[in-house]
Amino acid sequence: MLKKELLDILCCPKCKGKLHYDEKKNVLLCTVCGKVYEVKDDIPMMLENADGK
Repeated sequence: MLKKELLDILCCPKCKGKLHYDEKKNVLLCTVCGKVYEVKDDIPMMLENADGK
């Protein structure tokens, strides 16, 4: 589970939108562009691919 303090400062690296943490799926979801970021071992995987996808 991600700490609230971390969630408060994170934003989507693609559009800078607010992120919502889905505990059941263990992902961060951008409320603006809809991009989904996986969370592994309590670490958000938020790097953009080199091809821009």
